[in-house]
Amino acid sequence: MEVINEQRCFEGIQGVYRHQSVQTRTPMQFSVFVPAHERGESLPVLWYLSGLTCTEENFTVKAGAQRYAAQHGVILVAPDTSPRGAGIAGEDDDYDFGSGAGFYVDATASPWDVNYKMYGYVTRELPDLVFKNFDGDRSRQGITGHSMGGHGALTIGLKNSDVYASISAFSPICSPINCPWGEKALGGYLGADRQQWQQYDAVELIRKGNVSGEILVDQGDADNFLHDQLKPQLLEQVCMERGQKLNLRMQPGYDHSYYFIASFIEDHIAFHAARLKR
Repeated sequence: MEVINEQRCFEGIQGVYRHQSVQTRTPMQFSVFVPAHERGESLPVLWYLSGLTCTEENFTVKAGAQRYAAQHGVILVAPDTSPRGAGIAGEDDDYDFGSGAGFYVDATASPWDVNYKMYGYVTRELPDLVFKNFDGDRSRQGITGHSMGGHGALTIGLKNSDVYASISAFSPICSPINCPWGEKALGGYLGADRQQWQQYDAVELIRKGNVSGEILVDQGDADNFLHDQLKPQLLEQVCMERGQKLNLRMQPGYDHSYYFIASFIEDHIAFHAARLKR
């Protein structure tokens, strides 16, 4: 693991790191904020998954999350959103597919199946690296994210409820099988069989019995993508049908930007910290 940079931040350390990934077969960068803590103490870990076009930098620089993570004693980890420079023809052509748009799935369709293994990277490879090199407590993990990353947080958390004790999301793509972003990504990475797409759709996972503790979702009602891409009403409906506890907070006047995330990140970190206590 290569240290790109480390800075003191709210008495802790904010760092950016690079390693050669086995899953993606490319170098991958990620950021980690570690609050000040006693030697030998292990801290809960909150994973943050970013949205389309983002890297690990967007959340790290824009959300203002370190202040609240320091207050609650929570490690923050933010991976990149896709492999970079895999050498696949067309990987940099579109903002919503390929580079910056891994959708947190393990691709099965050629040529993406060689490198685009973001589900395995986020759930297996990166945790092994983080828990080896930082003072995180593997038994206390939560997951959150924004937009495409909100989709990732919901699906990964629901599929691995024994690992992630808490789930939240900002403006998530709630049902990618029912929106243009998701249809393009899942069709490209997984192929034409829509049955295979359902394993990466939060609404379908809940419908099939994947449940967790209470899920917190914040959604701005002035979000340009609300009706065509995000569709929180589908998540709300299936949670009511299946008894999945959901706190869906529609926030008046907020859009899809990091100003929205910065406004409510304190609530999300407190939500996770309360559920990740010893």
